[in-house]
Amino acid sequence: MTARDFGFPPQLRLKKPDEYKKVFASPVKSSDQYFTLLAVRNEFDHPRLGLAIAKKNIKKAVNRNVIKRTVRENFRIQQRNLGGMDIVVLARRDAVDAPLELLRKSLDRHWLRLISRCASRS
Repeated sequence: MTARDFGFPPQLRLKKPDEYKKVFASPVKSSDQYFTLLAVRNEFDHPRLGLAIAKKNIKKAVNRNVIKRTVRENFRIQQRNLGGMDIVVLARRDAVDAPLELLRKSLDRHWLRLISRCASRS
């Protein structure tokens, strides 16, 4: 495997408001005290990630950026297992105070949950 296999190129991102709206319309959900993940199947053979880290929940930009980097890194590592899904990650207030390792473990559980729930829905 090369570094290219684990990249985060533009085709793996949700960019347009319509893409986000499609996910928010009828998602498969996975929640815990740190994150809520919303997912729907897409027509591609790869997953796409969107982040909605609200200023209302995470006040400081530094903290929002740390959470976003953590989510992106974890997504890059897991993307080969996810298949064709559009995923939006929302952070909760408790994510600010949590250690990064706990956030990574939480995200790993969410990816597995979404894989099984989206597979059973199709």
